[in-house]
Amino acid sequence: MIQLKLELDQLYPFISKDELLAYDKQIISAYRKIYNKTGAGNEFLGWVDLPSEISEDSLDQIIAHARALQAKSEVFVVVGIGGSYLGARAIIEALNSHFGHLRNTNLPQIIYAGHQLSEDYLSELLELLDHKEYSMAVISKSGTTTEPAVAFRMLRTHIEQKYGLKEARKRIVAITDNSRGALKELADSEGYTSYVVPDDVGGRYSVLTPVGLLPIAVAGMDIKALVSGARKMEAMSRAVQKIHGNPIAMYAAARQALYKARKTNEIMVNYEPKLFYFSEWWKQLYGESEGKDHKGIFPAAVGFTTDLHSMGQYIQNGLRNIFETVISVEKPTRELRIPEADFDLDQLNYIAGKRLSEVNLMAELGTTLAHVDGGVPNLRIRIPELSEEVMGQLIYFFEMGCALSGYMLEVNPFDQPGVEAYKKNMFALLGKKGFEDQTTELKKRLKNKLS
Repeated sequence: MIQLKLELDQLYPFISKDELLAYDKQIISAYRKIYNKTGAGNEFLGWVDLPSEISEDSLDQIIAHARALQAKSEVFVVVGIGGSYLGARAIIEALNSHFGHLRNTNLPQIIYAGHQLSEDYLSELLELLDHKEYSMAVISKSGTTTEPAVAFRMLRTHIEQKYGLKEARKRIVAITDNSRGALKELADSEGYTSYVVPDDVGGRYSVLTPVGLLPIAVAGMDIKALVSGARKMEAMSRAVQKIHGNPIAMYAAARQALYKARKTNEIMVNYEPKLFYFSEWWKQLYGESEGKDHKGIFPAAVGFTTDLHSMGQYIQNGLRNIFETVISVEKPTRELRIPEADFDLDQLNYIAGKRLSEVNLMAELGTTLAHVDGGVPNLRIRIPELSEEVMGQLIYFFEMGCALSGYMLEVNPFDQPGVEAYKKNMFALLGKKGFEDQTTELKKRLKNKLS
């Protein structure tokens, strides 16, 4: 059963139901491009059937390996950037305790590297690992992406010096291309345990491959339940390839209707801090997929009620080119009631005895109404709880929604040509062989900053 519900009550003041249903032909066309593999980037559609095609044996193998890594690790380092770490982090943070790193537990702490180039961050990580038992996964199809390659070079040196070459090889896992690339070559020569990133699955769609499943399993989450949730959403999406009765198609159509109405910025809102990194994963998925040909909805995210005391002002009264998509969690995993005070100096006795989640819900509903009154359309995605099953449904919901949206926008939702521009400039400024022609010109442009 699909547990995710899409509610559009606070959209219809801005877009009519008839306007929304008018996108049905575009939705049907987009689905045909996906399932018939006739659209742009169709060589990267492996994620579409991925949940239903993952075998139980493959999941069991990942779970068994994760347990072996847990047994020898206080810390598990995930080395990757973009989709190579964000999907795993999104699920781990959503399902873990807020303060898991401070609790006594037999599970390793998951730490991330290779997602930036901060010297302080990596230095402090290496200092920490001097005193911790650890293992790591390095995730890259090519093995030459600068950020993870730099981090892995340093971490590999550290782990080999700490444990010796033989034991280090047992503690390093490579998740990479099936047959080519620098990391694949190194993994084969060193004898690392390896998992394959399928050729037809791009990084930002890879959370349900070993890229995400291994770190999630090491963190102690139930990856079988995660995949089961994604399977249910996959089955629904394939069975209902139109707007009516399909929340994924409805979400994609609503986004396009709002974009046509010049609502060019989508803000993902959550009222649970555990969803911060899920929002980061969503931002990458939609930003990298749609931002092409000078088109696309700009994805941003806020965490309420915290950001109501900062970004809330802009959302309420700023430029009216925005809409919000709220992820609403019905049931917290714990119960906490507000106590009554003898003197009521803070004037909160009127909510004494109520659960904090009830107060949070009223803040959510009150904020939605205020923002709608202020001219901001709102979509609401309601989920019953934060669990593996539900998060699996949510992953597939947004993946398919992104593909449909990209095709409706008439862009390739599976490439990222703009990502290469900064890399070429960086390589030239660092003096990489083959970029000499650009180096002089760039240094002239940056003369004052480089001096």
